[in-house]
Amino acid sequence: MNLIVKKFDELTTKELYEILKARAEIFIKEQGINYQDMDDIDYDAYHFFYMDNDKVVAYLRAFNVEDNNTLQIGRVLTLKHGEGMGKRIMEGTISYLKEFTDAKTLTMHAQKHAIGFYEKLGFMTVGEEFIEEDVVHITMVLNLK
Repeated sequence: MNLIVKKFDELTTKELYEILKARAEIFIKEQGINYQDMDDIDYDAYHFFYMDNDKVVAYLRAFNVEDNNTLQIGRVLTLKHGEGMGKRIMEGTISYLKEFTDAKTLTMHAQKHAIGFYEKLGFMTVGEEFIEEDVVHITMVLNLK
């Protein structure tokens, strides 16, 4: 499997459908989060994903916040738990962003239970915990340059 990186307008209809299906599977069905997934951020985001047998098995998006120096990632998911796909998509995304963008900082709102995972990738916690979509999160930051 190769990491696929596309802007919204480059996604095929099937890719978009599989991305939305994967996001619903993880965040709504598995985690029970009741939220509006389609928030218009997708239009301006980079979409990073792996496909296996025409199905999205890992996904995240990255988008500008405030300026071109900071990108935020979100909707991080894997459908193949325990197979290293989370680490693989995060490392691939970080490598891509370092090489192909001018961003100096990568930020995210991490679910509390995933903090240790992101710390192993070099992210640092910033600020206090907060509730987002009824789930405890904390802001995490990684320097890209």
